[in-house]
Amino acid sequence: MTTIRYAARVDDLIAQEPAKTETAQAWSQSVGAVYETDPDLIAALLPKPLEPTEEPLVRASISSVKMGDLEFGAGWFGVNARHEGTNGAYALLMPMSSERAVLGGREMYGEPKKLADITVNRDGDDVSGSVTRGGVTIFEINGKVTGTLPAGPEKKLDFYFQFLLSPDGKGFTDEPALVYCHKEATLRSNESVDGELVLRDSPLDPVADLPIRRMVAITTSERQTLQRGEIVSRVPSEWIIPFVHQRYDNFTRKI
Repeated sequence: MTTIRYAARVDDLIAQEPAKTETAQAWSQSVGAVYETDPDLIAALLPKPLEPTEEPLVRASISSVKMGDLEFGAGWFGVNARHEGTNGAYALLMPMSSERAVLGGREMYGEPKKLADITVNRDGDDVSGSVTRGGVTIFEINGKVTGTLPAGPEKKLDFYFQFLLSPDGKGFTDEPALVYCHKEATLRSNESVDGELVLRDSPLDPVADLPIRRMVAITTSERQTLQRGEIVSRVPSEWIIPFVHQRYDNFTRKI
């Protein structure tokens, strides 16, 4: 009998237990930067109910990830944010070099993932990484390792909004969900870098709209990350509709 691979499956497609992605076999080589920008710019790009924190920090990272048989490039660009007294980060862009990496995070968590060309290189103490979309290298980090930093466990929290556009072109299928994505990382190496973060203007990814006022740190690390998401609340559609363009390129559909 011919095997029909489109037929029903009952294996691991829908987990019955809370899912943790980026399994224990996943390690990444990352280079990242943290810098200060103008507080009013961060306030302008945060959808309610998120609010700015006291520190107007922007974070950018570029990674090469190996997860089982899948190898891909991954990026992250976003800002510090707070929700009802809980501090975390709000991602504006999560470029990925693999469609498989894009779909899982965007559909499950509401991550703002997009396809991109990503490079991460290390040659001795020289490290570099770049993210290119639409023919523009929108951000890149280059530098030289200068010392060792503490490694070990690290916990972070990201805020996402999960939603689906309605097929009738009018808003969303349901009220958007505010997702807390809890990330637990183990760093087996962590080093300081003397270098620079370069932001370039792009009509698709306007990262350059958040200018660098003061560089806080550039680092490179090897890390393994587990993440777990939870829906914390539903939010009114009108809070999120003005920010839908953050997720989609050249978004012109009226909602």
